[in-house]
Amino acid sequence: MADTKTITVVDVGSTKVVALVGEAADNEAGFIVTGVGIAPARGIRRGQIASMAEAATSLQEALAGAQTTSGVKATHVLMSVNGAHIASQNSHGSAPIGRSERGVSQEDIQRGLESAQMINLPSNREIVHVIPRRFRVDDQDSVRNPIGMLGYRLEVQAHIVTCATTTVQNLLKCAHLAGVEVSEFVLASLASAEAVLTPNEREMGVALVDIGGGVTGLALFIDGAVWHTKVIEVGGWHFTNDLAQVLCLPPDAAEYLKVHYGHVNPDEIPADQLCNIAGFGDEPLVRVYRREAAEILRARADELFSLIEQEIHRSGYDGLLPAGLVITGGGSLLPGLKDSARQITRRSVRLARPVQLYGLVDAIRSPAYATAVGMLHWGLQGAMTRPAKRRRPSPRLTFSRWLKNLLPT
Repeated sequence: MADTKTITVVDVGSTKVVALVGEAADNEAGFIVTGVGIAPARGIRRGQIASMAEAATSLQEALAGAQTTSGVKATHVLMSVNGAHIASQNSHGSAPIGRSERGVSQEDIQRGLESAQMINLPSNREIVHVIPRRFRVDDQDSVRNPIGMLGYRLEVQAHIVTCATTTVQNLLKCAHLAGVEVSEFVLASLASAEAVLTPNEREMGVALVDIGGGVTGLALFIDGAVWHTKVIEVGGWHFTNDLAQVLCLPPDAAEYLKVHYGHVNPDEIPADQLCNIAGFGDEPLVRVYRREAAEILRARADELFSLIEQEIHRSGYDGLLPAGLVITGGGSLLPGLKDSARQITRRSVRLARPVQLYGLVDAIRSPAYATAVGMLHWGLQGAMTRPAKRRRPSPRLTFSRWLKNLLPT
């Protein structure tokens, strides 16, 4: 394929590090995965570096696997960013429209978005994304695509995502130790949305819920654009920890119980059904009632979706989400999770996995890989230009992917 664009992405999660190599498919309806590398996440906790040496080793292992299967040695990568340090806000900017018969240009939009990002930002925080929501040209409001429109003044409403500067610096250093540089950081929930949301869901209004190992990402899409993002400090690890604490099990045994016997709806589990789980040290196997485990998991699931519903109400957009919730991420694989989501939020719920991917995809056709797959979508639709080395990255690094979608075809 001529002008093939090949990129490498890395999802730095709390339970695993995933590296993918991909290129655009001929039909432009998806992409081809040519390399896959997966390594256990060591030295990473809730999306942040806890041990630089261990995290760099995990990253190296994942990149090595992707290189072996693809034959491509990456020098620059897209990398996910996640964690409770993530914050977001909506902002407004404006710019004069250049005097030209061509009307609004990409440069005009860029200036408007640069104006929108002029917010009071503490010195310990950094802008990750500046994403246009909607535009206004003179007196015409709710403009979706202003390119080519004639007028004097362009206004833009933008969604701005920020993160802790030290988190970015640690991820950059970790990548450098692993032998690569970071071209762009992508918020994990926004990446997952690229992999699992349909255009109709984005237009109608939908809440994307990405349940990871350490945290859960929430992203609200309305009128085709993201309007609100939040990271909630509850993830799959908390489900496992609850089992370990209440049933007095080692963490590995609790994880095994959750993955192989876990269920979120106790009513679907026979009251007398038992399973044998390893105990501490030389203790014999511990006999656990599956229904008791399900009750523990249900309590945590109800708490998670209560927090999600509270955040949706706090955003002020709770009445603008007729498409309900779309749930993805490794934590969404827990059986019965939809029952809790429906009962707590009183919304429609869809469990989603990545779509429109070809090649080496048998291992990644799972919600657990939505973020990594979504970053391939993100990178192949946007423009990877230069490493994000600046303390406050140039908005051109974060605008390009969204501006591409505004240009007429």
